[in-house]
Amino acid sequence: MSLRQFLILALMGVLLGAGASAVYKWIQEAQQHAEPAGAAERLPDFTLPNVDGSPWRAEEWRGKVMVLNFWATWCPPCRREMPLFVRLDERFRDRGALFVGIAIDDPQAVRDFIDTHGIEFPMLLGQERGIELARRLGNRLEALPYTVVTDREGRVRLRRAGEMTERTLLPLLEQLLQQ
Repeated sequence: MSLRQFLILALMGVLLGAGASAVYKWIQEAQQHAEPAGAAERLPDFTLPNVDGSPWRAEEWRGKVMVLNFWATWCPPCRREMPLFVRLDERFRDRGALFVGIAIDDPQAVRDFIDTHGIEFPMLLGQERGIELARRLGNRLEALPYTVVTDREGRVRLRRAGEMTERTLLPLLEQLLQQ
């Protein structure tokens, strides 16, 4: 290999590495960004089946602070954040918070996960309609997990692609439940 070929290959490698690094950084920032939503944005009414096949309509739960979590059993960050949602559901359900899981997954895998992890909040089966709902709520990258928090009037107050943290969610829940 000549020196010129080596330099061209080395330059191509550097450019490819820099481009891949920039794309990776952009995706990471998009997934980790907790984005306050405009106050005028509202949760659309939607109906999805729960794990037993019964329809669940969002409109029936207006007046609650809702935490909608789009997730899947095969998604490692989704699995890691689920214990946080279980803990916060137990802590805040009597104060007017409602956690709702929207699984983009196989129904039996979801049922098994619920049983194994003692999840008591509503778990819906999203499939294609769940993906479309997440898109309508701002999940441009169709990333999982994706969490949306609404106030008692159904206004979207937070959207987050990527794993949710207690540091992000706890103060927001406290604030919204006091209103």
